[in-house]
Amino acid sequence: MAKKETAAKKEKKTEANELKEKLFMKRKVTGMEMSDAEIKKADKFCEDYKAFLDAGKTEREACAEAVRLAQAQGFVPFDKNASYSAGDKVYMTNRGKAVILAVIGKKSVAEGVNLVAAHIDSPRIDLKQNPLYESDGLGYFKTHYYGGIKKYQWPTIPLALHGVIYKADGERVDVKLGEDDNDPVLVITDILPHLADEQYKRPAPKLVKGEELNILIGSRPFRDDKASETVKLGIMQILNEKYGITESDFISAELECVPAYKAKDVGFDRSMVGAYGQDDRVCSYTALSAILSLKGAPDRTAVTILTDKEEIGSEGCTGLQSSYLKYFIYDLGDCFGVNGRTVLSHSKCLSADVNAGYDPTFCEPFEKLNAAYLGRGVVLTKYTGSRGKSGTNDASAEFVSEVRRIFDKEDIIWQTGELGKVDFGGGGTVAMYISNLNVDTVDIGVPVLSMHAPFEITLKNDIYMTYKAFRAFFKA
Repeated sequence: MAKKETAAKKEKKTEANELKEKLFMKRKVTGMEMSDAEIKKADKFCEDYKAFLDAGKTEREACAEAVRLAQAQGFVPFDKNASYSAGDKVYMTNRGKAVILAVIGKKSVAEGVNLVAAHIDSPRIDLKQNPLYESDGLGYFKTHYYGGIKKYQWPTIPLALHGVIYKADGERVDVKLGEDDNDPVLVITDILPHLADEQYKRPAPKLVKGEELNILIGSRPFRDDKASETVKLGIMQILNEKYGITESDFISAELECVPAYKAKDVGFDRSMVGAYGQDDRVCSYTALSAILSLKGAPDRTAVTILTDKEEIGSEGCTGLQSSYLKYFIYDLGDCFGVNGRTVLSHSKCLSADVNAGYDPTFCEPFEKLNAAYLGRGVVLTKYTGSRGKSGTNDASAEFVSEVRRIFDKEDIIWQTGELGKVDFGGGGTVAMYISNLNVDTVDIGVPVLSMHAPFEITLKNDIYMTYKAFRAFFKA
């Protein structure tokens, strides 16, 4: 009798498991679902990705590197007065800080374009316009941080100086110091723990204050006992000899301090990438690679935009609150005799931006059922924003349905996620600025650990799945 009851229980359990298999959502893990061959492809893809990170630590450098890679694949500058055919590849840049690439599709642009939009700016430390000063025998740069950072993470790490200086006569000087093995690096100092009692009493956001992010740049004085500010003079002499500048040229300069180290594999199994600027260059590179990989003409015109200024609200003429994307689409429509408004109204967009990866060490801000996890593939984020969905694009159910069908058809491993618990803050992307143009838009991207830190972590399999997702969207 007991044996019969046990058999019946097993049969009942099997029925439940079958029903679960049919009705429950399946959460896939890339490390289990991907074949060994595909994991090798992911590893190889990420070697090129790391090279892109090292070559493009600023928005200007990332834009230039994207153009270089595009030209190598046959992309040519866009001419709004030219005639184009299916399969043609074009690009345009915006002030050297943003780039739009397009592959003309077989269908008329009157049916819209498939757009993937990412940003190539990242949180960093900018120099002020009058940065150079001397204090008690040491030379410093005054700074103004850019984007949302934890200020205490930036002292005591090696920093490199990147950017451009325009001299009084208009000549451009490119600056890149601290990346070569023989280069010196710069640094922000911090107080030793033995003397930090007063600092420890500060709230975390003020543990290091903005005006304390002063960059140490030198100490040797110019050898003249009669002069004042001799350390500053010695540094200025070096800068004049190296770059031909005077102090007033800082006024017309854009100089950014970024971590001096290179992108690295992380973990004994080398399964992750650690680097500065992965928000959002991980999505920029995957979006760029997806459009560069297209052979022949896609059905719908494919467009990738790598934009600037997202980290400060997409402001300014190189951010997506400006009209340069709209103007490009209008000009593209004119090439085919199609009204730009018609093109936009029938277009679809994947806003390519990262999501916060669930961190088991700091799990309190996450809601586990709706968090993004490393190793579960590319993340679909229906809405971003903060608290009551303030400052967000909230994608329609119809468009989310379309995107998930594309991913499932192409065996993309994907997940959903949102940026933390409802009342814990949140954040935004460029999605709302594109959807404001009457374009169906949803956020798609890579989960990241330590987002906005000087060294962010992503998982190689997730990166590769994100590339495949963008490529599938372009081919849909």
